[in-house]
Amino acid sequence: MALSPTQIEPFSTTEMLVAWNNGEKYAVSYVELRFYCPCAGCVDENTGQRTIQRTSINPEVRTTDATLVGRYAVQLSFSDGHTTGIFSFDHLLEICKNQGRKLSA
Repeated sequence: MALSPTQIEPFSTTEMLVAWNNGEKYAVSYVELRFYCPCAGCVDENTGQRTIQRTSINPEVRTTDATLVGRYAVQLSFSDGHTTGIFSFDHLLEICKNQGRKLSA
């Protein structure tokens, strides 16, 4: 079974809730989501190196919208005006597991 999110919504003033179709749930910092944006404005297309600096992200940043892109990704919009990040489900799950906090079911 391919994993896909079943719920993406604000969890707290600093974290977003991402629930998955396998029952796992994570609280993920908005700052971390913004930092791990995979778009060409945040990652050098040639080298794959992250060009955005974590210190340049406003600690008050929030997601303002989450829109499904087909059956493989979600586009997150942020309160700093950044809207070009399309997070594949695999990438979002990796962020959840590595940067998020697993919540009990």
